[in-house]
Amino acid sequence: MAAPGITFEKLDGRQAAAHGEELQAVHQEVYGEADDEAFARRFRVWRRQQAFALAEARHGDYLVGFAAGIPLRPSTSWWKDLTAPLPAEITTEHPGRTFALTELLVRASWRRQGIAGSLHDLILDGRPEERATLAVLPGAIAAQKAFPKWGWSRVARTRGPQDGSPVLDVLVITLPARHR
Repeated sequence: MAAPGITFEKLDGRQAAAHGEELQAVHQEVYGEADDEAFARRFRVWRRQQAFALAEARHGDYLVGFAAGIPLRPSTSWWKDLTAPLPAEITTEHPGRTFALTELLVRASWRRQGIAGSLHDLILDGRPEERATLAVLPGAIAAQKAFPKWGWSRVARTRGPQDGSPVLDVLVITLPARHR
């Protein structure tokens, strides 16, 4: 249950495009300036993909957090940089198999009020895919505690392709069957 006065809305890519600067500002506040331009580039690509989804949380007109994600394509590089190989039955993608939760963040002053959990539930609600995946820093203590409570399981570790990329835990959750 989220804090009183918080409203939640799910947006598609076209709708989310109108909020790009706000989303970038929240991302910059949460993660710092080092990732600012990289997020802007990724967001421009994500929002143009079919079935992109964004869930936002607002207090009045003030954006306090958001979650975003895209379905993985069969040609995805999501499983490419794993630190140990996984069986093909985990890493092989086909249309409709996996939704990647690429962002879930809440401004520091709005945390511990149930907002992240509500964003999580909203963005995954009604997804037609079989499962969802995400990558999270092992040191992100609050996230590492929350995701297992929400039903996620760690299946691997990955490291980005650039030198100095951090190691991330890769988590997966089975999504409820909807209209498959």
